[in-house]
Amino acid sequence: MATRKKPTSKPGPVDDLEARLQKAATLSEALPYMRSYAGKTIVIKYGGHAMGDETLSDMFARDVVLMKQVGINPVVVHGGGPQIGEMLTRLKIQSSFIDGLRVTDRATVDIVEMVLSGSINKQIVTAINEAGGTAIGISGKDGSLIRARKLRRKKKSSDSNIEKVLDLGFVGEPESIDAHILLTLRQSDIIPVIAPIGVGKGGTTYNINADTVAGAVASALGASRLLMLTDVSGVKDKKGELIPEITAARARTLIRNGTISGGMIPKVETCLKAVSESVDAAVILDGRVPHAVLLETFTERGAGTLISARQTKKR
Repeated sequence: MATRKKPTSKPGPVDDLEARLQKAATLSEALPYMRSYAGKTIVIKYGGHAMGDETLSDMFARDVVLMKQVGINPVVVHGGGPQIGEMLTRLKIQSSFIDGLRVTDRATVDIVEMVLSGSINKQIVTAINEAGGTAIGISGKDGSLIRARKLRRKKKSSDSNIEKVLDLGFVGEPESIDAHILLTLRQSDIIPVIAPIGVGKGGTTYNINADTVAGAVASALGASRLLMLTDVSGVKDKKGELIPEITAARARTLIRNGTISGGMIPKVETCLKAVSESVDAAVILDGRVPHAVLLETFTERGAGTLISARQTKKR
């Protein structure tokens, strides 16, 4: 017979009741969203400060396990820029950036793959397993998940206004996603954790931006949601206030008028591409907030900026 655990301390009756009522209210609020997302796929881009903080990392792992437990199919795609930088520094390998992308030569791409597919990937897998889930780590090379091609970027010279092609080395972009392995795992209790490494012609290894991979994977799976964890609260207006929800058309307007600028532009563009294909909605949210994934998924107000093809009724 199941019994209740005896409390180790004796809280006041009012405080104890209020705390328990709050937990009950939270679960009650979450129920319709649990039902709505049951059987659906949610792709989570995991990176930034949330991945570097041990407490937040543990919370994230537990949140992903909970999602799986209530019938959602979470797929995690992770970054690792700071960790790659640290390893390159330790090995005294210099690297440079163009438009926020790391120039990746032959020596660097080997280190990138080692860090992303090795230490970082396995740390996330271990955390999820320790939290009670069953995670498996893969890269885009496994099962030819991510077929990639060399990323081509052009830039105009400020002096002559002549456009030139930039060579970023072994930096790639997804050419196609073979979702077979992920669809197979979806039928099990396994949570896939993906390192953003792609394979090109002749087995060439490419380093790919994790945001881009997450968007491509979400589209290939027809995900219900793409969650992009960042180090900001979401998209903000010109007053610096969070915009809870915007349509794709409105987002494009905000890019044109400069409201959305800098590093937020490629994140929003990834979301726009995803919702223009087969993803119901994409959300940019602050991974530094404890349980941000659960707040976004299981509460009415969410926790970031939701981007959809058209206005939804959630917020």
